[in-house]
Amino acid sequence: MIGALAIGVAAGIVAGLLGVGGGVLFVPGLVFFAGLGQHQAEATSLLAIVPVAIVGTYRQDRYGNVNHSDALLLGLLSVAGAAAGVALANALSGALLRDAFAALMLVVAAQLVRRTIRS
Repeated sequence: MIGALAIGVAAGIVAGLLGVGGGVLFVPGLVFFAGLGQHQAEATSLLAIVPVAIVGTYRQDRYGNVNHSDALLLGLLSVAGAAAGVALANALSGALLRDAFAALMLVVAAQLVRRTIRS
């Protein structure tokens, strides 16, 4: 329970501060600290992100930072992608999902480092 509280608070802060989905912290936190398998962690993260996204969006919208038309388009198109992604995830092993998640985080980190060096 304390681990879940810490994961939730940390993910909320990171999501609000950096605009990243709480899943960047939720998934590893749920795997390492809550003992969930990769499939369970990813599915749980999807539901847990809903209130984070609502609060973060509400607060950012008050600052005028939300592009509503882009958000609507991204959201609508993501529905089909999410359905396909869930089907694919359930066809893959937990180890492969974990490795794919780690690879994605490495690619994102590399892109951030590259952009930081350029600027």
